[in-house]
Amino acid sequence: MFELVQVSENCFYIQSPAKIGLVKLNDQDVVLIDSGNDKDAGRKVRQILDANKWKLKAIYNTHANADHIGGNKYLQAQTGCKIYVPGIDCEFTRNPVLEPSFLYGGYPPKDLRHKFLMAQGSDAEYLTREALPAGFEAIPLPGHFFDMVGFRTTDDVVYLADCLSSRETLEKYRIGFIYDVAAYLQTLEMVKSMEAKLFIPAHAAVTDSIAELAQVNIDQVNEIAGRILALCETPCCFEELLRQLFDVYALTMNFEQYVLVGSTVRSYLAWLKDTGRLDVSFEENRMLWRRKQ
Repeated sequence: MFELVQVSENCFYIQSPAKIGLVKLNDQDVVLIDSGNDKDAGRKVRQILDANKWKLKAIYNTHANADHIGGNKYLQAQTGCKIYVPGIDCEFTRNPVLEPSFLYGGYPPKDLRHKFLMAQGSDAEYLTREALPAGFEAIPLPGHFFDMVGFRTTDDVVYLADCLSSRETLEKYRIGFIYDVAAYLQTLEMVKSMEAKLFIPAHAAVTDSIAELAQVNIDQVNEIAGRILALCETPCCFEELLRQLFDVYALTMNFEQYVLVGSTVRSYLAWLKDTGRLDVSFEENRMLWRRKQ
């Protein structure tokens, strides 16, 4: 873990729970794409920088999930680097309590205010075209989180963040986190047609061909949507639907899974309602979801 892997003349990644990109700008200066999940990850990244006599100029966060911004504060304090984050995710990076608050739907209890869901805040700036290194391209990848982006480098290496997962991850967790299902599917369709020298997803193997895995992720979304529709043949409230999904997919409920899977299921419900496949009724002070006939 935290092994530095070179994939092209200037592009690397650091093997970690969520891959960290590293790109050389010249013989001395480098930038990171994401920073790992916590201060310890930041420390290990700093050791790699020091061992190679590299100076960290900037961190480009793909999005504001804690496992991608957790090393920001440490690395910024140690190196004085800039941090750039796209759109709404910049506010989450500056004010990380927003992530567990958003997932919980209110002020989060202590059970959710920990490094897995809430990184330490860092002094982030909005990602703009002008802030990118020469030759870099930011690729919008909405759906998984608010304004997530990937990056294409001058070596034609594309860092894909969390826009798709490996087959193994999908088989293990079944319901991967999605904020906007419609946008997520559009992103996957776009990624499916992309070409590059190499693709580096944060949670899947490095590959020179991404189309097949993108389709696997699309199929998983559609399978979950079909399952929700089937369960809503009998009108049910959200909590009952969530329980049934945990049972169907053999998931284990805890606080983290309740908010992560629960938030995702709410996103599916919103998408299915907006596309005319689900409806709601209010009975005995309960909101019931039902398949639209």
